[in-house]
Amino acid sequence: MRLILTALLLAAALPASAQIYKYTDADGKTVFTNQPPTDVDAKPVELPPTNTVGPQAPVVAPSESDTGSQASNTYAILALSNLPDDEALRQNNGTFTVNVVVQPALSPAHQLQLVLDGQPYGAPTSSTSIGLDNLDRGDHTLAVQVLQGSRVIQASAPVSFTLQRISTHSPQRPKVQPRMGG
Repeated sequence: MRLILTALLLAAALPASAQIYKYTDADGKTVFTNQPPTDVDAKPVELPPTNTVGPQAPVVAPSESDTGSQASNTYAILALSNLPDDEALRQNNGTFTVNVVVQPALSPAHQLQLVLDGQPYGAPTSSTSIGLDNLDRGDHTLAVQVLQGSRVIQASAPVSFTLQRISTHSPQRPKVQPRMGG
């Protein structure tokens, strides 16, 4: 019984290592096959070796006992998104949300702190979606810091943006006339 099973497994493995041949048929089409016809000049096809990928080493998050120089390079990517690049941000109430891109994921021992115009804004959070409320119109800079306790271990590059808000005294604001009921 084992001999039959071994022979069947060996027979099943043979087609996987079969030679492939290439020839041109009577209509001028290229044909690939593992059994070339006898009346045609079929040439063997040399296949490149298959690609293989070895096991990947796991990424180890730094522990809290890491030194300051190691901790400063904790995140490969730390950046703000959801801000316009070349145009003004139009939010009439000055309220909007920014996203923080952090890779690898934020460690449970770390928090994010927004820095608006060089000053910390709001409370530190572990959320990567952070809201800003009632911001004044004009030019601003925004950055994000990674905190471990009260210590800054990494900071993003500052992003400059302009916030536009329509003033209630703006001449462009349409005048609304009350309707007279009748």
